[in-house]
Amino acid sequence: MANPQLYHEDKIPSPWHLIWQHFANRPTAMLGLWCLTLVVLLSVFGPLLAPYEPEYQASEALLMPPSWHAEGSVEYFLGTDDLGRDIFSRLLHGAHLTFGYAALIVLVALVAGFLIGALSGMSVGLKSSVLGHLMDALLSLPSVVLALLIAAVLGPGLDNVFWAVGLALLPGFIRAVHNAVHDEMQKEYVMAARLDGASRWQLFRYVILPNVTDAIVVQTTLAFSNAILDIAALGFLALGAQAPSPEWGAMVNQGLDNVLSAPWTVTMPGLAILLSVLAANLVGDGLRQAIAEERG
Repeated sequence: MANPQLYHEDKIPSPWHLIWQHFANRPTAMLGLWCLTLVVLLSVFGPLLAPYEPEYQASEALLMPPSWHAEGSVEYFLGTDDLGRDIFSRLLHGAHLTFGYAALIVLVALVAGFLIGALSGMSVGLKSSVLGHLMDALLSLPSVVLALLIAAVLGPGLDNVFWAVGLALLPGFIRAVHNAVHDEMQKEYVMAARLDGASRWQLFRYVILPNVTDAIVVQTTLAFSNAILDIAALGFLALGAQAPSPEWGAMVNQGLDNVLSAPWTVTMPGLAILLSVLAANLVGDGLRQAIAEERG
């Protein structure tokens, strides 16, 4: 009897496996991925790890510097603010407000933008053209400016931040999906599938969608960094989360009065925003380059 092990077939790696290999070969992309994973874990488990409640005030420890300072204390690792609140605990509690809200907003904007962009990308004529020009006009404004305009109309508050930032990110998703689907519709294999009798749903599900997923993934990672910045910007300008919320942008705003005497009240939440946005951008750039290498 023949040995079945002699007749094995070599496994062909999937495109996403090849993209992961290209991505993993980039140290900066992997660094961003690890940092992003850490922030995700902190946004989920941060409140459980925080030594104090975000509103707890230690009257005996007002504006205490970080623990590595000569006057600092290990009890308050990153120092305290002017009300004696532990900054480290507030950062951990605020992670799910800034980072968690950003993830939720991006998810909703992704779903809505995907549906609108896919429908418009598969259509032709005036409807597709008008939507394309409208998205171009909206994208001429930075997302943070558009979010500010919407928040100014809706009013301050964390609930309104969801709508302001979500609506500001929506045009980017619509445009990215629209362009990707529209470009695929011009390909010869799509026309061949249409001539073969494929319905619009079959055409989209089995022919177009597998070839536009990479563009959607890249747009999602880049939109995530914009969402973090927009939420923090609205909180800093008092149009988002309101005091005494531990949202990172609001924490920067609350620490401005003591920026000279106690700079850690501003720099700590500022660094949290910076590192989160930097990590998301590194992952997005790494994905874009990995996809380009796999296709090239």
